[in-house]
Amino acid sequence: MTNFSERLKYATISTYLELFASGKVRDVYQLGSDHLLFVATDRISAFDYVLATGIPHKGRVLTQLSLFWFDFLKDLVPNHLVTADVNRYPGEVKSYADQLRGRSMLVRRAEMFPVECVVRGYLAGSGWKEYKASGSVCGIKLPAGLRESDQLPEPIFTPATKATTGHDENISFEHMTQLVDPEDSRQLRDLSLAIYKKAADYARQKGIIIADTKFEFGRTASGITLADEVLTPDSSRFWPADRYSPGMSQESFDKQYVRDYLEEIRWNKQPPAPALPPEVARKTGEKYVEAYRRLTGRELDV
Repeated sequence: MTNFSERLKYATISTYLELFASGKVRDVYQLGSDHLLFVATDRISAFDYVLATGIPHKGRVLTQLSLFWFDFLKDLVPNHLVTADVNRYPGEVKSYADQLRGRSMLVRRAEMFPVECVVRGYLAGSGWKEYKASGSVCGIKLPAGLRESDQLPEPIFTPATKATTGHDENISFEHMTQLVDPEDSRQLRDLSLAIYKKAADYARQKGIIIADTKFEFGRTASGITLADEVLTPDSSRFWPADRYSPGMSQESFDKQYVRDYLEEIRWNKQPPAPALPPEVARKTGEKYVEAYRRLTGRELDV
């Protein structure tokens, strides 16, 4: 499968646009001093490495689901979106509309806070590992006797540092206040919890449990602003509610299917990252698209 990012990066568009940042999934281009163009590719990472195979429609799901949530949450928090209508992009970009449509958005540049704002409603992932070792998560003491995937008495805010390579590091709220102004830290915590609760209540009505998620915020002229992607299968654990069974790991609408395959083939988690069989890539793409359909009630714009 041809990697969309490479097609875009080396096309003539690079003559006009400055690559601002390139992550595991997204390429970000600078448009003037105040705006950025976010392009979600079909790349997928696992165990901190980008795999050699892309996932069909993944970049479109990440973009279009983020757009859905930005609109859903707009009365609760401002966001950095300007437009996702390629016909309204600057002139030098419009000629690449076919490549950008459905997987890109023009956003306001923000001064980003140096933390991931993580909210957990269920005990899974690194939170479950930490709980087993200490009975707490990010300094928050939890009741004894909880099982893997159990719902927590109340959602908890468990921030993490942003790692440019490797894993983000879970930190306590007190540690966060050393990295971010204490008042801003309190606002980010309260806002993250409010967003999670509103989104989780909605998703549950659609048959999806949002077990946990991470948000990124920045500061613009509008104040604290929700940025990057939001409540996607890449930034969240989505579980089908009708198959939820605490006490074990859960079936999910994210890249767990890919991780399971890589464990099965006993990859040593060292470069080069392997390619995926077409069937694994296809089924993973179907999980992403199904999450989008359930949450939005719409068909993906492809």
